[in-house]
Amino acid sequence: MHVDAVVVGAGIVGASCAFFLAQEGLKVALVERGGIASGTSGSGEGNILVSDKEPGAELALAQQGCLVWKRLASILPDDFEFEEKGGVVVAETDEHLHALTRRTSALGGAGVTAHLLTSSELRELEPHLAHDLAGAAYFPQDAQVQPMLACAALVKHARQHGALLLDYTEVIAVERDKQGAICGMLTSKGPITTPRLINAAGPWSSQISALVGLDLPIQPRKGHVVVTEPLPRLVLHKVFEASYSETVNTSDTIPQVASVVEGTKSGTILLGSSRQLVGFDSTIEVPVVQAIVRRAVRYFPILAHAHALRTYVGFRPFAPDHLPVIGEEPDVPGYYINTGHEGAGIGLGPISGKLLSQLILGQALDMDLAPFLPTRFQKGGVRS
Repeated sequence: MHVDAVVVGAGIVGASCAFFLAQEGLKVALVERGGIASGTSGSGEGNILVSDKEPGAELALAQQGCLVWKRLASILPDDFEFEEKGGVVVAETDEHLHALTRRTSALGGAGVTAHLLTSSELRELEPHLAHDLAGAAYFPQDAQVQPMLACAALVKHARQHGALLLDYTEVIAVERDKQGAICGMLTSKGPITTPRLINAAGPWSSQISALVGLDLPIQPRKGHVVVTEPLPRLVLHKVFEASYSETVNTSDTIPQVASVVEGTKSGTILLGSSRQLVGFDSTIEVPVVQAIVRRAVRYFPILAHAHALRTYVGFRPFAPDHLPVIGEEPDVPGYYINTGHEGAGIGLGPISGKLLSQLILGQALDMDLAPFLPTRFQKGGVRS
């Protein structure tokens, strides 16, 4: 089989790459060792956020990402539960409120729509929140999708434009020509010749890079999510505590927990979040789950008697500088990387796929990729 490009990974990033490349007329093979969204994307909450970013490159990417999601929701007939519900960031103490005030001002200066809420405004937005909070801010641009439905929709439309889905297919080896460029790969379903390989394997992307002969410093970052039984609509927005962004920007092996509470269209409520660097340890840790539930009940006392439907663990692709990796490896022509989005992959996936498609096709880029290029990790280039 010969294709113009192979995309490894059928989560939101890989599905987006396949979608945009296929739309431009390239013959694409989407290779996935499990099913669509069977990895990180299927374990997430479907967040499309600007409120948790710092001013800078990732925020700019997130702002562009919001625009792409709106466009996808308007042009695709599929219902993937895209909802611009807005985010409410809550401060438990005066100290947290001072930090939130500074953060809201900084994000506003970077073009994010946000404002601090009065007590009455907060009560109107979230009637069931605890009454003793120091304050809160509202970010109306925050949105949510159902990630598995979104991935499935993107893959479906990529296939309608000629893309091939090779699910339950392992990548065994990557082939390079005498000049070191990508020329093909061997999979569990046979060989594929191609001049382009796109690594969108999320937390497993370092394993694909190893087959190419490169070190890629992406680690799996473990997280727990608790799902409640279906309930009346008690949580109207994405609600998270102001210290959430601090846990995102840590690099600890010790579990970091900050409350995130979000309702879904099905009536279940998603409770998070935890972060820790412990490899691919999928053990559900009871103390972590208990901490997540305690924090959720602290902010929404009405949840104290709700029953948990299930708890699960997922892995985010973590880069050491907390930025995605998007671009071509100059030492291996034809090898492209699109990974390292950590917990922001749903929000950043489509814009990342669009940008990489533009790069591959030599089109004008919607934004500068310099902060995200994989060359920032080079320490002597390709391994021998």
